[in-house]
Formats: sequence, structure tokens, C-alpha cells
Amino acid sequence: MIDYKDKPSGYYDNARLEMLKYLPENATRILDVGCGRGVLAELIKNKNKAEVWGIELMESEGLEATPKLDKVFIGPCENFIDNLPDNYFDVIYFNDVLEHLVDPHNVLERIKQKLSPDGVIVSSIPNVRFYKTFARVVFGKDWKYDDFGVMDKTHLRFFTSKTIKRMYEDLGYKIQLHEPLNVTRSLKPLLFNVLVLFTQMDIRYLQYATVVSVKR
Repeated sequence: MIDYKDKPSGYYDNARLEMLKYLPENATRILDVGCGRGVLAELIKNKNKAEVWGIELMESEGLEATPKLDKVFIGPCENFIDNLPDNYFDVIYFNDVLEHLVDPHNVLERIKQKLSPDGVIVSSIPNVRFYKTFARVVFGKDWKYDDFGVMDKTHLRFFTSKTIKRMYEDLGYKIQLHEPLNVTRSLKPLLFNVLVLFTQMDIRYLQYATVVSVKR
């Protein structure tokens, strides 16, 4: 099993406030997969006066989230999908989670029936074409893992904007929104794009946010 214990300080406290804007105002039952210590989930609970469940792989972090939320499962998310109620959740969050899974396609397929009729999945997924990774592979001829970030050594899957959309569409989801997150302030990707007529602007983005629903 991959060791997540050596993550930098604050890794499990990251509130990801930028993901709150994708929360529908009328959502009252939310599942946060990879809830960490429950920081974002607690904000969601208070903001929407909602029932919020969490799933967290790490025991110590999951135990900290438990008193904050309505229900918390501790362990691999794949183990608990069948225990979730059908047609129940208005929103299921996967914030920087899908890239850690052995088979994210299987998880997304299985969790479909847990969404309410108008429910959505909201995900944040790192962009492997982010300029630092792009430069390391293309110019440095290297594929080096890091302790965190796009090349986190615990990542099992890697995505681009195109492959994120394809994954959801191939699984029968309808993409409601797909947009970049956390644009770099560095001028390096812009200078590179001058040379290629601004055809590689996606290398400026660290992550992509995607909101999808099930095609009915």
C-alpha cells in the first residue's frame, strides 16, 4: 500500500476554498471523498446547512473529521461505495482524489447510482501538462516524482484537460463545466507560447475543475 504518512504539514488541512463555488446552493446531501480532516466538508455543512458525509483513507485524519461531519468512512473509497445509499447525494466531491486511485473509471462508474436525480460530481484533477512538468519531461528528459504537486509520488494516474473530459464522457457523464484552476503567475509558459503561436496555453494551469451529471 502507498504510504501517505510523509505528506508535508497542512496537506490534509487544505480547505480548497476555490471549490466552494461549484457547490449548488440547493444541495443538502453532500459526500466528500478524500475529506482529510474535514476542513472543506465542515465549511460546506455550515454554508448549505447540509448533511455531509466523508470518506478518508488515512485513519488519523478520518478520526479528526468524524465529529465534524454526519458520517465518515475510513479506508479506501472503493470499499465503501456499495454501502452508500442509492439516489441520495446532491454533490459528490473528488478533490485531488481520482489521480490517486488504481481505477478511477471503475469508481466513477460505481458511484453513479449514488447521485440524486439532479446530482453532480465535482472534481479537481492535476494537469500533467503544467509547464514545470512539461519542461521536465520534454526538455529535461526526466520523469521525476515529488512529495506533493502534479508529480506526487502517490499519484497512480495522470491527466490532461482532454483526458479528463474523455474519461467522464466515456462513462456516460454529461460535462456541465470544465475549467482551469490555479493559473501560474510565471511568464515562462507565455514566452514559450509565443514560439508556438499560443497553441499550448494549457501548460499554464495546475489543475482542472470539472462538474458533471449523469446522462439521463
